[in-house]
Amino acid sequence: MSDAPVNLNRVRKQKARAKDKARADENAVRFGRTKAQKALEQAQTEKARATLDQHRRDED
Repeated sequence: MSDAPVNLNRVRKQKARAKDKARADENAVRFGRTKAQKALEQAQTEKARATLDQHRRDED
C-alpha cells in the first residue's frame, strides 16, 4: 500500500487544472496570433481587396 494518505480532492483538482492547461495550450496554437501577424494579415487582405477593385469593370 501507499505510505501516506492521498487527498482525493487535491488529486481531482490537479487533474482538472492539467486538463484545462492542455486545452488552453491547444487553443493558443490554433487561434493565437501575435499583433504583428494580425497586422500583416490585415495589410495583405487590404492589398488583395485593392488589387481586385482595380480590376473591376465599370458598369455603365
